[in-house]
Amino acid sequence: MQILISCAKTMTARSSIKVPETYQPKFYKEAGQLILQLMQYTVPELEKMLRVNAKIATENALRYHHFHGDATPSLAAILAYTGIVFKRINPKSFNPDDFLYAQKHLFITSFLYGLLRPLDQIKNYRLEGNVLLPEHHGKNMFDYWKPLLTRQLVEQTKADDGVLINLASDEMKGLFDWETIEKELFVITPEFKVKKDNQLKTIVIYTKMCRGEMTRYILKNRLIHPDKLKTFEWEGFFFDETKSTEHQLMFTME
Repeated sequence: MQILISCAKTMTARSSIKVPETYQPKFYKEAGQLILQLMQYTVPELEKMLRVNAKIATENALRYHHFHGDATPSLAAILAYTGIVFKRINPKSFNPDDFLYAQKHLFITSFLYGLLRPLDQIKNYRLEGNVLLPEHHGKNMFDYWKPLLTRQLVEQTKADDGVLINLASDEMKGLFDWETIEKELFVITPEFKVKKDNQLKTIVIYTKMCRGEMTRYILKNRLIHPDKLKTFEWEGFFFDETKSTEHQLMFTME
């Protein structure tokens, strides 16, 4: 099985966690070219493009300008992203074999780097999918990456067993020709909902936590068969067979 998760907006450039190996991202050249374009924008322009405040825009303007410097620190992607999903994956508890297994079975989406593996070495950045850059002739990041990433995800998942566990946010489907993904791969999308007032509701923070916990569960237990996903339980979430289908597994909490 291959797992797909989303990148996080929050990042760090330093970690005390040691990984056994690091690798160069497949699309590192494309990332470098994107940065060269982003360097041309002023802080006020970045505020609008990234939909952030002046402080975050300034921080990322500096990141862009220092990106190609040899002194700018880089870090394995699984350590660099610090959002809720990655906190729940909890890489500090990984041993070397866990990291190497994750490198072969986990994909992380990125608007700058396209598609990453956990041990791919990356630098801090901020980018959004709706950003339009002049050299792309009106294409946003989704349109730019779609032809590049669709084939990579299909080929590398087929090289495993053809099963993709989609734990990424819905937004990230736009980075791929998702119809092709669903046609060529066996895609399973776990959903996590809370029962409230006799209805199932999505609570965003719980969804993010569960996505991280399930990713960790798959990697630490070396799951290779989709049926084993049904054994996942966390903080009251459990598999609900009555509300699940072959391609959508529902996990609910009372």
